[in-house]
Amino acid sequence: MSRTEQQFIPLNIAILTVSDTRTEADDISGATLVEGLEHSGHHLHAKKIVIDNIYQIRAAASTWIADDQVNVIISTGGTGVTGRDGTPEAFSPLLDKKLDGFGEVFRMLSYEQIKTSTIQSRAIAGVANATYIFCLPGSSGACRTAWDSLISEQLDFSTKPCNLVQLMPRLMEK
Repeated sequence: MSRTEQQFIPLNIAILTVSDTRTEADDISGATLVEGLEHSGHHLHAKKIVIDNIYQIRAAASTWIADDQVNVIISTGGTGVTGRDGTPEAFSPLLDKKLDGFGEVFRMLSYEQIKTSTIQSRAIAGVANATYIFCLPGSSGACRTAWDSLISEQLDFSTKPCNLVQLMPRLMEK
């Protein structure tokens, strides 16, 4: 089978909810992401909730980054501007490469829905140890926008002209 004829490749995705108040019972944003990835045909590898503490965020993320079975980490929450928001600061030192275009396009799409409030989002994405990482705001609407309009397409080999899945075999090149 040629690369252009390749079938969908299900990925193992870990979901990290960053919140001081959410529990599994009321984590709507995490549930939105799980629903999206499962509907797309991917596998939920793990899901965890941690408080807005950069060291707890890094600990959870580092475990998954080191796990060869995890292809993607998506976090929700902690990307705002308040004193407790530290998700970008937690993930940034872990990234081997940043995907600056993700944040730019995400904020462009968000502007259509929430207008100038989108400037408060510090959503980021990147790659660490061949693991794709997306850090999203904590609102379920933002998670839905990011998944439906950006992430799901880039995690689908059939997206043309290119996608992140087709690059996976080359992520560890030196």
